[in-house]
Amino acid sequence: MINTCFLQLPPRVKAVSTRNEDGSHTIIVNSVLNYEQQLMGYKHELQHIKDNDFDKNNINTIELSVREKL
Repeated sequence: MINTCFLQLPPRVKAVSTRNEDGSHTIIVNSVLNYEQQLMGYKHELQHIKDNDFDKNNINTIELSVREKL
């Protein structure tokens, strides 16, 4: 299950995601951005969930991999 919510985040942050204790995930989308930026951030975080990036350590490799897929 993926929960989604919209909250005001710093302008440079499109979205963030977390794995919850019950195994579900939450994507927080920046509410102050326009629709296109929100969608881009959502898709980016969704790819992290699909790739199970929460158990990986190298952030640079993780981000590069996600960018290549989008």
